[in-house]
Amino acid sequence: MPEQERHARQCLHLETLQQRYSDALESHGYDALLIASGAAPMRYADDHGYAFQGFGPFVHWTGLTDVEHSWLLIRPGRQALLQLYTPVDFWHATASLPDEPWARELELTASPERRPPALDGLGRLAVIGDPAALTDLPGTHNPADLLADLEATRILKTGYEIECLDLANARAADGHRAAREAFLAGASEFEISLAYQQATAQREVEAPYHSIIGLNDHAGILHYQYYDTVRPQQPRSLLIDAGYRFRGYGSDITRTTAAPGEGMFQALVAGVESLQKRLCDAVVPGMDFVELHRKTHLGLAALLSSAGLVRGLDEETQVAEGITRAFFPHGLGHLLGVQVHDVGGRPVPPPEDAPFLRLTRRLEPGMVVTVEPGLYFIPSLLKPVMQGRLGSQLDHGLIDELWGCGGIRIEDNVEVTDNGACNLTRRHLP
Repeated sequence: MPEQERHARQCLHLETLQQRYSDALESHGYDALLIASGAAPMRYADDHGYAFQGFGPFVHWTGLTDVEHSWLLIRPGRQALLQLYTPVDFWHATASLPDEPWARELELTASPERRPPALDGLGRLAVIGDPAALTDLPGTHNPADLLADLEATRILKTGYEIECLDLANARAADGHRAAREAFLAGASEFEISLAYQQATAQREVEAPYHSIIGLNDHAGILHYQYYDTVRPQQPRSLLIDAGYRFRGYGSDITRTTAAPGEGMFQALVAGVESLQKRLCDAVVPGMDFVELHRKTHLGLAALLSSAGLVRGLDEETQVAEGITRAFFPHGLGHLLGVQVHDVGGRPVPPPEDAPFLRLTRRLEPGMVVTVEPGLYFIPSLLKPVMQGRLGSQLDHGLIDELWGCGGIRIEDNVEVTDNGACNLTRRHLP
């Protein structure tokens, strides 16, 4: 889409937020809202801070993920006021006022001070952000009822937000292709990470989350956080879960690749991908995401049976006995936006049979969700089942052969549309 159209959509996005926030403030009896961007806390007994990511509502309005000690003042009936912290500093680069059409929708100001703009005469004020940044400020701090309604404004994306997420998927797709090529060339986890960053032209600290890059058994650690610099003697599998951030909006994509010669594991990868595509096709308005998660377990049970990993148990029994949960312990997906696990997804707690599910809503047009089934060989989860009363129904020899492959996850980002869904990931990464 041409840049001019994007700018126009961003201006409409801000108009929509102005209306949504004004309605929320009115319904809770507030006259104004002050939003803190936040700031990275200093490490204990050190003079360096932690990596910084801006506060969600601040990024929702501005797209600015890396500005600290800045403020956004929402005043119904008036332009929102954005105050950027611009100290005189020869140690670090200083933020500058944005010069784009969307910025003209706001009242912009710069301040060398960390304190917020003048708050006199605003009436009843709500203030939200990291409590550490709100010390000594007037108003009601982080009122739970208002925060819940503000989080709800992020559930249904504007056209501008969808476009940003689509572009974030396009850039991440370049990285995933590069990562796969590096793996097949024998690269280490660290080298694969470098290949991904080179292809996306984005430092990892700017990305929406720390990339998960696991080779072999590391692919079975769901949030594996290290990059081994040593190339494995026998590469068997790659699981990469990595995204890209565009104007504050992050993609969240996972792909699994089997090494040449890993025929059984490759067949399982193909089976999970086939299941994943069917689940993406089932994303339609009105679909209960909890029910879609349960359908995932039935589909996984069918795959376990057809692959010979589980024998003599029908699909319903595998699910009821917790066997599929030992192979697939996490939830099917979550909302996506300015936070990778975006807010507002769990108006009610997840059911007992899906304790880690992050989305318990019925799907509506405008939501963007991830769909990420998995199949893992995690000793701490599978061995109790293998040693239990149904252990003889599992093929121990086949599982022993697959321990070293770790696991499989396939993840796409899917927009719920009026008539069905649009897979933002598969548009760029088949």
